Amino acid sequence: MLDRDPGLQPERTSLAWGRTLTALVGSSLLFLRWVPDHGWFAVALVASALAAAMGIYGSQRRRYARSVAGVSRGQVDADVVAVVCTSLAVAAMGALGIYTVLFLPL
Repeated sequence: MLDRDPGLQPERTSLAWGRTLTALVGSSLLFLRWVPDHGWFAVALVASALAAAMGIYGSQRRRYARSVAGVSRGQVDADVVAVVCTSLAVAAMGALGIYTVLFLPL
């Protein structure tokens, strides 16, 4: 099946990364609720979520430009490094969140 408008692919990808960034910022706001109970550990979770969000924000323009150039030449390469880094950051935050809820005293 041929894509009807391949020029929109960078737009869709950019919007998806924007949703990921929004989810990370929302997660950091939820982690803020744990600060009174868990102190510095919750602050570390907030900082890690915001760092991941800022990493996405900081690389968004480069990623978009690379996608547009790829559409122009007919071959768009996946940004594997960004996906792997984001996946690792989310998995680490999830594991630390579970550790916080189950093992840190209130």
